[in-house]
Amino acid sequence: MDEAILKAENVCYTYEGESSPALKGLSLTIRRGKRIACMGSNGSGKSTFFLCCNGILRPDCGTIYYNGIPLNYSKKGLLSLRSKVGIVFQDPDNQLFSASVAQEISFGPLNLGFSEAETRKKVQDIMDRLLITPFAHKPVHALSGGQKKLTAIADILVMEPELIIFDEPASALDPLHTDLVHDIIGKVTEQGITVLMATHDVNYAYEWADEILIFHEGRLLKGGSPDEIFSDDGLLRTASLKPPLILSILRNPDILNKKGKRCCPISSQ
Repeated sequence: MDEAILKAENVCYTYEGESSPALKGLSLTIRRGKRIACMGSNGSGKSTFFLCCNGILRPDCGTIYYNGIPLNYSKKGLLSLRSKVGIVFQDPDNQLFSASVAQEISFGPLNLGFSEAETRKKVQDIMDRLLITPFAHKPVHALSGGQKKLTAIADILVMEPELIIFDEPASALDPLHTDLVHDIIGKVTEQGITVLMATHDVNYAYEWADEILIFHEGRLLKGGSPDEIFSDDGLLRTASLKPPLILSILRNPDILNKKGKRCCPISSQ
């Protein structure tokens, strides 16, 4: 499926009070149903681009298209857009605001006009899927970091979007919750939902992504398949990235021997 779901053409954005633009003529195309990993050093423009994708930020110049139509920044246009393009923020505290988990997840469907009965069913279904039903009535401020992240994901999934943006979804999570979040993302992509993800985890990106976009200084440096991107040593140096472990091993099998060496030899006596 090669149909474009989202496209940016020459997009620029400068934050108020900043002299240097965060986005400098960014142009790229996101294909429907694809798993896209966005990579690059901090400050390369990934998060700013994400905020432009569902109208939280409006570009100073250039155009973002959704399903071939320029974004509509009217109240009605943005409500429609955000029902189809959802963002899970790196810090869930920037996303969660309701008194309880169930109320938090209910906000989106109710805002879209679903009845209370329909909303209750949708919220219960998504909480069951994400295993967060046991703390449905818990205040969001009292949740653990992992629980907040799952609630933030439920916030978006309950609206059944066509495209979900994850900004560092495993950030600050323990290994158990990291695996759970990655499993949820895997199930999301199996449903045909387009996923755009910022991550610094080269090993995960190599295994998961259909395409990798390298951001650098507010522009798209290069886009391509995981093999194409991670075989370009010059590109990786510019983007401050290292190749995935599996490729490093294929290039240099002695890495395994070096990693397996003991610090001190065992005496035979």
